[in-house]
Amino acid sequence: MPTGEVTFSKSFGKASLKEGVNRPFTDSTVCTIASMTKFMTSVAVLQCVEDGLLDLDKDTRTLFPQIGTHGIITGFDDEKNTAILKPDSTPITLRMLLSHTSGHEYEWINPLLGKWRTSRGEGFWAGPTVEHKSVLPLTFSPGTGFAYGAGLDWAGKAVEVATGRTLEDFMRARIWEPLGIAEDTSFYPKTKESMKNRIADLATLNENSEPPAVDAADFDILVGGKDCFGGAGVFTTAKAYGTFLSAVARRDAKLLKPASYEELFRPQLDERQEQALNDYLDQTPIHTQLLATRIPPSIRKTWCFAGLVAKEGQEGRFGPGTVFWAGLPSTQWFIDRKTGIYGTAFVQILPPMLPKVLELHEKFQREIYKRAAANFKAS
Repeated sequence: MPTGEVTFSKSFGKASLKEGVNRPFTDSTVCTIASMTKFMTSVAVLQCVEDGLLDLDKDTRTLFPQIGTHGIITGFDDEKNTAILKPDSTPITLRMLLSHTSGHEYEWINPLLGKWRTSRGEGFWAGPTVEHKSVLPLTFSPGTGFAYGAGLDWAGKAVEVATGRTLEDFMRARIWEPLGIAEDTSFYPKTKESMKNRIADLATLNENSEPPAVDAADFDILVGGKDCFGGAGVFTTAKAYGTFLSAVARRDAKLLKPASYEELFRPQLDERQEQALNDYLDQTPIHTQLLATRIPPSIRKTWCFAGLVAKEGQEGRFGPGTVFWAGLPSTQWFIDRKTGIYGTAFVQILPPMLPKVLELHEKFQREIYKRAAANFKAS
């Protein structure tokens, strides 16, 4: 079982490639973690469920009048520059939002949604609020498939509606302060004296995804966002996120009750949804690169509220039931629930999840397993 003991930690490189800046990258460097925020949001939702403020299986349309109002996109008329939409009033539950079965999908993944955005003169995932970014047509009737999208942004909004607090304030009180990571974690790091001088700058490779990396000065990770985005908005350090992973791996009572931890890690997909997920990961090379986290296609996957679940193990890397997820700047985490081995690696490089970066993540995971096995034998 996990003890929370850190067996390996190492940092190298620079926190910025801006000209004239020479800051080392350390485990206290503040990074954008993008979709690794989703894990924290799932914990926050389950805390609200424990408090009796939210229900995983009630229709969230009562909380958000705009959600799903465009119906389902079924095609696009290029001559008229108009999307073909079909009304749908199927309930959209928190369970669906947390497990990516609600029909929401990011427009930068789905070509039809991309055309819909462009036809309206709107930028992809643009705007200050969850509503600006995520009131999109659905890509299937809720509960009938799998697509990776803004469900966790809506789930974070549900926490705010239910508690009357911002997601920042709620997570600080219920997750970050109990774990001692509040001075290193925020949706608004530039406003925090303890964080603003430690923020890493994103770097990017060239148009062919080749080095040398340069400062990505014009890239706004939140695309004008001002809300607390439960699917993408947290900034934190590798050390702080490791503390969070340690807590959930150990099932720390500071965060959740035992039954909630079971729900957090329980696979949520039925047979049809699971098949949709596996088909989705194999749909295009981009889907595989961005979403499969270099887990071999031969290994069946499913989804829990924490992230992607490998139903089988891979020798020397992870065991059955290991959970993974990642973030746009190529950050990644994993928890092997049976062995208690967990880890995270923070990178701030674009384009996201390049094959060479994913290869390094796999090497890191294998090295962690090797060291953990050696420590076990030594003890």
